[in-house]
Amino acid sequence: MVSGRESEELREQIGCGKGADHYGQERRETDEQKAERIVVEELKRRGWKESELTLQPKGHKVRIAIAKRLRKETTMTLKWIAQRLQMGSWTYVFNLLASENSRKKR
Repeated sequence: MVSGRESEELREQIGCGKGADHYGQERRETDEQKAERIVVEELKRRGWKESELTLQPKGHKVRIAIAKRLRKETTMTLKWIAQRLQMGSWTYVFNLLASENSRKKR
């Protein structure tokens, strides 16, 4: 029987490296990079600089629109979105997005 350490060494020797289950962190970084790209694109498209995030209200329509796009196109959590867009708590972001969705359904 081969131990975990020996198994890892054997995989490295034959070029298998890490198994598919070892790529969670790399995948997460890729999702975060995509989310970051979206934030930068949206700020630029709307004529905002990064500093606008601290100057404008937490519930500003531009922030809500960016948060909405992030939820639609990425797997980033509400907590991450709230922190990145400086919108306060994740529950506040949730309520803003829910309110926005119910407004559109009317």
